[in-house]
Amino acid sequence: MAEGKAFDDLDRRIIEMLSSSSQGSYRQLAKQLGVHPTTLIQRVNNLEARGIIRGYRAKLDYMAMGFEFMGIARVFLNKSDTMVEERISSLPQAVAVYDMAGDANVVAMLCCRDREEFLETVQKIDALDGVVRVESSIVLNIAKSESDYVPVMDSTR
Repeated sequence: MAEGKAFDDLDRRIIEMLSSSSQGSYRQLAKQLGVHPTTLIQRVNNLEARGIIRGYRAKLDYMAMGFEFMGIARVFLNKSDTMVEERISSLPQAVAVYDMAGDANVVAMLCCRDREEFLETVQKIDALDGVVRVESSIVLNIAKSESDYVPVMDSTR
């Protein structure tokens, strides 16, 4: 996290703005930031080169797309096995897969069209070598998702 200290105020403002929305031209974004477009382009290129900005994506509403069944699978392994994480990550229903500290070894966010597809996906995970058990929970409502997160770039920390 020491890398965060290398941000100046303009970098922080660029990150906050692009985290909220990456729509608009460099010219429009530069005007909002009060800088020349060339300065903005150089700063964005630098943030991309440092791996801080890793890409640009549309924020999707999975429910509107017909994926009406979302859930979380907490996966317990008999030993630490990164291959299990890779296999879960390869499932098309896996939105995110996290290596965890604590009682569950892996947590997977799953997005499915219906209850049947969710059940089949959990069963596929449970059948993987090294998996002891899977505990699943159903998402009832999304109050905030990872794609809604905008980092607070406090310069005093």
